[in-house]
Amino acid sequence: MRDDPIYGTAGAGRSWAMLELSGGWGQSAFLDSPLLIDRELGRSICRRIETEGLRVTAIRRPGRRDETPRWRWFIAHCEEGSEALYSGEVDDARGYLNIALDGSDGERVDGPLVAVCAHGKHDQCCAVRGRSAASAIAAEYPEITWECSHLGGDRFAATMLILPEGLCYGRVDSTDSAGLVAKYLDGRLDHRYLRGRTSLPHPVQAAQYFARESLGEDRIHALSPLKVEHAEHEIRVELRTDSGSVNVVLADKMSEPLLSMCRATVPGAVRTFELVSLSSD
Repeated sequence: MRDDPIYGTAGAGRSWAMLELSGGWGQSAFLDSPLLIDRELGRSICRRIETEGLRVTAIRRPGRRDETPRWRWFIAHCEEGSEALYSGEVDDARGYLNIALDGSDGERVDGPLVAVCAHGKHDQCCAVRGRSAASAIAAEYPEITWECSHLGGDRFAATMLILPEGLCYGRVDSTDSAGLVAKYLDGRLDHRYLRGRTSLPHPVQAAQYFARESLGEDRIHALSPLKVEHAEHEIRVELRTDSGSVNVVLADKMSEPLLSMCRATVPGAVRTFELVSLSSD
């Protein structure tokens, strides 16, 4: 109802470790899901992966769970120009302690991996909206679709991540969610639902949104950042175009205090970006 701006809100993630935990998740998928994984083991897995600078997320297939659990994993590297997705499988959860975090002991796969947050114990909107979106996508693309644990930005549920590029979407249940994946497979995106690319700083994510809005540019790999300059309350971002560059000037502000998720009880301000000017060179 607030219609919070969606652009410039994708959480940071230059690399991701997506680990299969098939079944119900507690508030923390790795720490509060005792039927799936021991708490101390979960803590050790997360600590190891996060220490190496990767974001770690639980994944499971949409729909009914297999009687015999599997322990598949994906490592994604999202930096522009060196995107890569690797996959493998271990015998049990303890095997996640031993996988090479560059993905080298798995197989490189073409991808993509599409993960929709359906972490209901973390936020109820993710359960309701995320599961419906994941189901709709899985009906068209069953082999690449997963439900995942918390991605951040619950106020934008249903949220979706496409790897290896790290494209983070929001409100995907309010549009043709499978259509967003079809666009991706065609090398395009819909900036109206794109929160940003997780390997890029928030101001660059926002600048790309305004440039796409102005130029009608929907190619995934367009508008690479060339320069970011910070001034008092303003940020200047230069983006590459086919014919030169576009310069986007943003006002860096904080919102009025708001409740950012269903179970939030204390309002807090969030960072926002407003367009000051846009010009082409």
